[in-house]
Amino acid sequence: MADRSPGWSLRAKLTLSYFGFLMVAWAAVVLIVGVLLRYLPIEASVGDQGFVPGRNDLIRAIVPYGAWGTVGLAVVGVVGGWWLAGRMLRPIDAIAGGVAKVEAGSLSHRIALPGPDDELGRLADGIDAMLARLQKQFDEQRRFTANASHELRTPHAVMKTMLEVSRADREGRDVDEVLGRLSEINDRSIATLEALIRLARAEHAPLQIESVDLADLVRSSLDLVDTDGVVVDLGLEPAVVQADPALVGQAVDNLVINSFRHNRPGDAIVRIATHGRTLTVENTGPVLEPELVATLTEPFVRGAGRTRAEGSGLGLTLVESIVRTHRGTLTLKPRPGGGLVATLTLRDS
Repeated sequence: MADRSPGWSLRAKLTLSYFGFLMVAWAAVVLIVGVLLRYLPIEASVGDQGFVPGRNDLIRAIVPYGAWGTVGLAVVGVVGGWWLAGRMLRPIDAIAGGVAKVEAGSLSHRIALPGPDDELGRLADGIDAMLARLQKQFDEQRRFTANASHELRTPHAVMKTMLEVSRADREGRDVDEVLGRLSEINDRSIATLEALIRLARAEHAPLQIESVDLADLVRSSLDLVDTDGVVVDLGLEPAVVQADPALVGQAVDNLVINSFRHNRPGDAIVRIATHGRTLTVENTGPVLEPELVATLTEPFVRGAGRTRAEGSGLGLTLVESIVRTHRGTLTLKPRPGGGLVATLTLRDS
């Protein structure tokens, strides 16, 4: 926080500005009257039209009223200016109070400033929108930390239990089976850690922008999967975007691999199309409820029919993070009859 020296309040400054403007306007009126009086004769005269007051007569008549008028305007300027400044600053006081509560740690507080759509109203609405985004991000971060802790703690707890049981039952243990399960659990932990690292890099690493064709990335991703027993329907048109090839390649890999991994056995179908700046990946699979689909981009959420061994639960989270970094959109919706339709659209970064 900046070390500021004490000074006048904004209300006092506004009051002085109102008072000063009123006095300057009054001085201008007095000056105009004084200029006009110069064109009158100094002394009074009596003519055909009767008595005509002179300059001195008018000055003697005007000065007392002018003095009282100056005192009255000064009082009105100070009192009225103080009242008007208070009314003008009341919304700012509400905004400052809301910001103070946020500084104290209350992200759930909203200013909710009533009134018209003016500058202060838009400022308050902007702060409320910012607080809503911050609260959402902090909530997501807390859930992510809790889920990550659970995902990393569970396999280690299982390994510890297996080792304790094996140590207690030396005669009945199957060393090869124990080693195989320990290796499987360890591989799963490594995969989760690597996914977390990729997610952190996707959110914070600087982008290396190049021209990249989504269709070429799809072809490269297909080399990573086993297409046996899967009907693959490709509609690949050139889809060149300005993006980070490594990050977008990771996003495309995850979407393509997921479409094969989370499919139904026997009559699996995968449809992949690219056009413009859009990639669409559609696969058959179990029926997914819209409520579940809406949560698939959250960390460690797995869809119906998935097992813990099939992934870390961070694949779509990583895709959504990469797309958000590139100011694009990722849309997920259930496919009629079962499966998922994922649409990735990128804008030039």
